[in-house]
Amino acid sequence: MNIDKSARYRTSHEFARKDGAEFVAGISDHAQESLGDIVFVELPEVGKTIKQGETFGVVESVKAASDLYMPMSGRITAVNGDLAGDPALVNKDCYAKGWMIRFAPANPPEWDGLLDAAAYEKEAGKE
Repeated sequence: MNIDKSARYRTSHEFARKDGAEFVAGISDHAQESLGDIVFVELPEVGKTIKQGETFGVVESVKAASDLYMPMSGRITAVNGDLAGDPALVNKDCYAKGWMIRFAPANPPEWDGLLDAAAYEKEAGKE
């Protein structure tokens, strides 16, 4: 299981990583591995404001469809358009080329409530 040490995680396997004044988010390596071959990703519109824990999209694999949950409250500033043509980027490189959204945080202290890499590794290892 590959874990991005600079990211923070939800127990539902989404990550958030600081990138300047914004954050990048997607699903963890553990999540993409559990889902199997990803065939479709549905993402929100740029400009949409979503609260922490609310659904921001859906990821579908050959095994299942799963909701994606916002790691922190914020306004969507960009979505990864490359996923429309090649959703398997999430399987290949979930933390870099397979990122899903960028957002401006509405409540930056929510970052502190997310799991750090070590805590997430323990949590994901229980499954």
